Amino acid sequence: MAESNQIAEADSAASPELTLSLCKDLSIALAKFPRVALGHFPTPLEPMDRLSEELGGPRLWVKRDDCTGLSSGGNKTRKLEYLMADALREGADTIITQGATQSNHARQTAAAAAKFGMACHILLEDRTGSNDTNYINNGNVLLDLMHGATVSKRPGGADMNTEMASLAEDLLAQGKRPYIIPGGGSNPIGALGYVNCARELVEQAAATGLKIDALVHATGSSGTQAGLVVGLAALQSDIHLLGIGVRAPQEKQEGMVYDLAVRTAEHMGTSIEIARDSVRANCNYVGDGYGIPTDGMVAALKLLARTEGLLFDPVYSGKGLDGLIDQIRQGAFNHMENIVFLHTGGSAALFGYSDAFDLPGYTA
Repeated sequence: MAESNQIAEADSAASPELTLSLCKDLSIALAKFPRVALGHFPTPLEPMDRLSEELGGPRLWVKRDDCTGLSSGGNKTRKLEYLMADALREGADTIITQGATQSNHARQTAAAAAKFGMACHILLEDRTGSNDTNYINNGNVLLDLMHGATVSKRPGGADMNTEMASLAEDLLAQGKRPYIIPGGGSNPIGALGYVNCARELVEQAAATGLKIDALVHATGSSGTQAGLVVGLAALQSDIHLLGIGVRAPQEKQEGMVYDLAVRTAEHMGTSIEIARDSVRANCNYVGDGYGIPTDGMVAALKLLARTEGLLFDPVYSGKGLDGLIDQIRQGAFNHMENIVFLHTGGSAALFGYSDAFDLPGYTA
C-alpha cells in the first residue's frame, strides 16, 4: 500500500441501521472495562474546505482529537482514560512512562497523574541528538515539569522498557506502588480508547449523513491505529484506514499494529477478527528519523496554519499531514469524496522546534 499511488476501492458498507446497532453493541462491549473521565468527548468533526480547495482533491475533514482538553489535548487522553482507571484499580500511587524528548504522551500522562494525585516519573529517550535549548527544555518538557513530574533522560537506543522496570523496582523498595504505562500508552488497555474513537466517529458521520471514504492519521507506537483497526472491524465499516508512519519502516510498523490489534481484540473478549490487509502504513515520510524535521512536514504545518488556522505538531501529526497532502497531489484518493484526518494534538511541541520553521521576525 505504501508504494501505490492509488488507494483501493472499499468493500461494501453495513446498512445505516446495522451500523447504529453495531455501534451500540461496541459501546456495551467497552463498558465492561474501567474508565475514568479525562477528556472532552465527542471531539469535533470539522470540514477543511480551504485546504480542500488548495489541493483540488476530495473534501477534507479533521477529527479534532487536539480538543480532548487534558493539558492542551491530544490523542493520548483517550488511552489514558482506560490506563489510569487500571492503575487506580491496582491501587497505584505512582505512574512511570517513557517517550522521546518532546513526547506528547509524556505530557498528557503527567497531567493525568496530577489529576489523581499520583506521582509521575517520565523517562525521556534522546532520539534526535539535539542539544537545542528549546528542544530539551521547552514545549512538552516544560509542561511535564509544570505538572509536577520527575523527568530524567536516557540515551538514544536505550532499552526503555528495561529502564522503566528498573525504576519500578527501586520505587517498590521505597514502599511505592508504581504502575508502568508503555510508550504512547500503546497496549491492549490503552488501545481501547481508539476502539471507542472509531465508534464515536462512525456515529458522528451517521448523524450528519457524511459518508467517510478514508481515515488518515500518523502512526508511531501503534496504539491509535490498532484501536481504530479493531473498532472499524467491529463496526463492519468500509472506511479505508491509512496510517502515515513517523518512525519505523513499513513492514515493522504494520507488524506492530497488527499484533496489537489482535491482542486488543482478544483483550475485549469478542469474536472480532482482524484481517491483515486492514492494517496499512505508508512510511515514506519519516525522513531521517523520528522527531527529525523534514521539509514536507514544515510545509504541511505552515499550509494548515495559513489555510485552516490549525496548529499541528512537528513530530507526529505534521508528518502524517505531509503524507496525506502528498498522496492527494499524486492522485491516490481521486476516486474518493470525503477524507478525514485525525488530529492527534501536540502543538506544544512546536515550541521545541522553533528553528525548524525559519519564520520571519517581527516588523518594527
